Amino acid sequence: MTTLEYRLDDDLVELSAHARQVGRAAAESLTVREDSWLIGASREFSRQLGSLGWLGMTWPREFGGGGRRPIERFVVVEALIAEGAPVATSWFADRQIGPTLLQFGSPQQQERWLPGIIDGTSAWCIAMSEPDAGSDVASLITRAERRGGQWVLNGQKVWTSGAVDADWCYLIARTDPEAAPHAGLSEFVVDMSTPGIEVRPIVDSTGNAHFCEVHFDDVEVPASHLVGKPNDSFRQVMRQMEHERGGIDRLVSNRRLYLDAVEHADRGDPLIRQEFAALESGYRIGRLMVLREVLGQAPPGFSAATKTFCTEHEQRVAEFC
Repeated sequence: MTTLEYRLDDDLVELSAHARQVGRAAAESLTVREDSWLIGASREFSRQLGSLGWLGMTWPREFGGGGRRPIERFVVVEALIAEGAPVATSWFADRQIGPTLLQFGSPQQQERWLPGIIDGTSAWCIAMSEPDAGSDVASLITRAERRGGQWVLNGQKVWTSGAVDADWCYLIARTDPEAAPHAGLSEFVVDMSTPGIEVRPIVDSTGNAHFCEVHFDDVEVPASHLVGKPNDSFRQVMRQMEHERGGIDRLVSNRRLYLDAVEHADRGDPLIRQEFAALESGYRIGRLMVLREVLGQAPPGFSAATKTFCTEHEQRVAEFC
């Protein structure tokens, strides 16, 4: 009889414990530890992650990456976010931008931008959503026009996390207004210090301002900053979204809030105990879904299901607390 064993190998348990120790120390002075992958910006901690080799962990060594197994990155990230470590400065670059540049970037782009991501010295934001184009990327209207050796950007983005602190922006713009909505988009790397960029932080109900509006007014971008093929962004960004959707971040982002609430709950109430059971089961189910992605066992497109389940679980945790 074969037994299915979910226990991590000893080396992974040790790595997770180390990451928890590092994350706990980094979060010790923070008032809010939830959603640290989104609101926990820290240049200093970003550089620390780089020095530990915890950025670009799975990327090929020939590009400066760690060449490590995806499961190793999983246990590190799970531990850091569960402890509330301020990983936001390096999060988007490590999770999405680096893998995108590895797959679609030119050798010159990889040589220029990957090292700063790996050592934690560069911060990135991602400009996709617009006031009238949220999940429907194909309906965006920010445009880029080719003028000689450069592209000129005009338009507005919204919900651009971390834009106020970012060095670089990975942006999607319409480059062929005559093409079908899905067929006329291209991707660019934009220097956030370029003239014509205005960043307006959006203060939410908790007083946090990690979301931003970003306005582009005749912003000049070198032609060499176009990533991949012109007008092929939709295919590229769908691949990038798989990196975003299938991760552990949303599942554990408010785990600390839940654990704190448990200490104050009436455990004698059967309805409360039932909710405990549902949330604990949901956490384990979501974790196994993420692990399917990490281990390469999930079917194509499964990351959308993972994100949906983990986001709904996150909402249920907040409602319970």
